[in-house]
Amino acid sequence: QVRLVESGGGLVQAGGSLRLSCAASGRTSSMYDIAWFRQAPGKEREFVAGMKWSGDTFWADSVTGRFAISRDDATNTIYLQMNALKPEDTADYYCAARPGSGPYSHVITHYSSWGQGTRVTVSS
Repeated sequence: QVRLVESGGGLVQAGGSLRLSCAASGRTSSMYDIAWFRQAPGKEREFVAGMKWSGDTFWADSVTGRFAISRDDATNTIYLQMNALKPEDTADYYCAARPGSGPYSHVITHYSSWGQGTRVTVSS
């Protein structure tokens, strides 16, 4: 099992940027796929972006071209750079991990390790 801790959320004006971090500890020597999900008030949790252990990246249509995902293997940290933020990006953001065998998955229930979440609020 891998433990995940998110940070970097906050309040930002529309058009601004934030960078979220997801620090992994525990069995980080194993190959894990990582995903960022978000949950807006009153809405279901949804996939935002992710990275397979091999480095391939995946995006939701709503964030393509605005968000970027990167990984620092030296510190076992995954980053989500969010640019051109919109009020509709307001949500609690969660990183999640699953063993990296098989194809990449956007399905919430496929992920076994979750962070506690970090809140992003985008004001108009």
